[in-house]
Amino acid sequence: MRILIATDAWHPQVNGVVRTLTSLARSAPALGANIEFLTPEGFPSVALPTYPGLRVALPNRRKIADRIEEVAPDAIHIATEGPIGWSARAYCRRHNLAFTTSYTTRFPEYIAVRSPIPASFSYAVLRHFHAAGAMTMVATPSLRQELAGKGFRKLGFWGRGVDTQLFTPDDAAELDLPRPIFMTMGRVAVEKNIEAFLALDLPGSKVVIGDGPQKALLEQRYPKVKFLGEKTGKDLTTHLAAADVFVFPSLTDTFGVVQLEALACGTPVAAFPVTGPLDVIADHPVGALDRDLRKACIRALSMSREACRNFALERSWENSARQFIGNLSALQPSRVPRPAHRLASRSAVRG
Repeated sequence: MRILIATDAWHPQVNGVVRTLTSLARSAPALGANIEFLTPEGFPSVALPTYPGLRVALPNRRKIADRIEEVAPDAIHIATEGPIGWSARAYCRRHNLAFTTSYTTRFPEYIAVRSPIPASFSYAVLRHFHAAGAMTMVATPSLRQELAGKGFRKLGFWGRGVDTQLFTPDDAAELDLPRPIFMTMGRVAVEKNIEAFLALDLPGSKVVIGDGPQKALLEQRYPKVKFLGEKTGKDLTTHLAAADVFVFPSLTDTFGVVQLEALACGTPVAAFPVTGPLDVIADHPVGALDRDLRKACIRALSMSREACRNFALERSWENSARQFIGNLSALQPSRVPRPAHRLASRSAVRG
């Protein structure tokens, strides 16, 4: 099966969507599928008004069509609701092609904290976007229940995984900081709720890995916190392994792949009991969930690092890819998308 995934989130962005898609592409060939991407690469772009480090593509209709028809996919999946996603959706609608979507980012909440646009309006737009798809894939049962309550239909599951060969407890970095070390990682932006962690009265040290528009402000406001900037590859994993607790303060993530990455490094998780942590951690003894985030952080200190690692080993990207491909394969044959030039060739043969 040849699959085309349209996504606005792509390298050099460092986030859960990009990590999920690249991991999916690595795992798919062993399962009989090849994945190509329709990304912002090659299109002009503009910076987001409240996030100058993040750019969005300005695609045009002809180039979108050319890229899709060049791949000639057997299935099309739209991963994001940005300009690339809307353009791919429009192409599929024009040519009566079935496609699937995924709901990975809480754009309504993100927009609401950065502008006067209410979340209810954004959800109405997203319902319209996803309603045209054959299935909208979500990562967790709680997100499925939440979206169903907001009027989304045709919801299916697509779980996440972790690269347990890259993320390991081995070779933990030597951090010359007072113990215990509480660490968080991700985009340093208001929607990630990082300040809820930084403001806690905790023993030891606090560490932040990542970059974003709120970094300079938070560095100034919390001078005792160690901000390490972006880290990737082995440099990232050794730092995650060096932490005593990984703190996930977000209230808006739909899953939070970083939780699994921390667990694979043997580091227990502390988080709020919201969508994402409720599904990843639940009542497993690998993390602590509490509306009082400080209490969660302290409880997590006593959890077994070996149990965290073993928990992550059961959640592979191969299983995630198998579920994703199965969702596409389950579509009715008459709805499997074929690019326009293939359909024209078939009509010419029949004629």
